[in-house]
Amino acid sequence: MVEHSEHLDAVFHALSDPTRRAMLQGLAKGPRNVGDLAAPFDMTLAAASKHIKVLEKAGLVRRSVQGRTHVCSLDAMPMHAGVEWMRHYEKFWNQQLDVLEALLVAEDQAAAAKPSETTEAKKKGKRS
Repeated sequence: MVEHSEHLDAVFHALSDPTRRAMLQGLAKGPRNVGDLAAPFDMTLAAASKHIKVLEKAGLVRRSVQGRTHVCSLDAMPMHAGVEWMRHYEKFWNQQLDVLEALLVAEDQAAAAKPSETTEAKKKGKRS
């Protein structure tokens, strides 16, 4: 369980940074070299490489070396564990929202069935 937790931690850590998420979006379109991944950001190749190493540690990026060029490609499979983890809580919140909805509907039905105070006051005024 610890190994699974560490892997999940690495995935969420990698996805927590907007620059890394943007890099993954770029890689979703196809493999890119480090320079291409760094280009949209105001950063050095060394800084981009640090981001890529975080993505590699999480298993989200595979890097291959072709001559002097480092080419990165996306491996989205590790995100599946994060999606499954969140899906558990989605079920929890859906159940909680269903309970809340039932309570609100019951409250509305009770309010509609009970005559309002202003209606009762008007009826008393007509009887006098």
